Amino acid sequence: MHQQKRQPELVEGNLPVFVFPTELIFYADDQSTHKQVLTLYNPYEFALKFKVLCTTPNKYVVADAAGAVKPQCCVDIVIRHRDVQSCHYGVKDKFRLQVSEQSQRKALGRKEVVAILLPSAKEQQKEEEEKRIKEHLTESFFFEQSFQPENRTVSSGPSLLTVFLGVVCIAALMLPTLGDVESLVPLYLHLSVNQKLVAAYILGLITMAILRT
Repeated sequence: MHQQKRQPELVEGNLPVFVFPTELIFYADDQSTHKQVLTLYNPYEFALKFKVLCTTPNKYVVADAAGAVKPQCCVDIVIRHRDVQSCHYGVKDKFRLQVSEQSQRKALGRKEVVAILLPSAKEQQKEEEEKRIKEHLTESFFFEQSFQPENRTVSSGPSLLTVFLGVVCIAALMLPTLGDVESLVPLYLHLSVNQKLVAAYILGLITMAILRT
């Protein structure tokens, strides 16, 4: 005898519910948005019953607020906003979709969808654009501040004092050394070997400093 496969017992409230979108946005100045569609998916191998509840049912009309979804199918639930008033701007309402197995009454799963009414789609887009611009300016300012010291270092050349010291050291190295009798340069301008070594050392430091800049 073949034993029938028993379906695992489903725990109340633990069944994942797949709905898209998870947020409904209505715009007062755009009548095309006053009608929204919720799609309920059933990826399971058994049929589901569903029911749509709302925290403020007087503001909405829900077509087919209850029904069934075949296994591995989906249904569209049409929701219309019928109370578009300025006093409702920014107020968040909630829809709750409850699903259950056709042979049972207990809710196996539930999903909440937020609904909100905004005054204007253009204003919303403008606010988002301004937000993006502010973020871009903030990032640009941070980038500029981060790299500003390095840019200053790269653009700055050697100072006049550095150039003057370099010229003096070069001139010192070109002067005759003490003991050079054949030179036409006056004796007081003759430098010792140690003095020329010091001049060469300073010139080397100046050269390294210039190359780094």
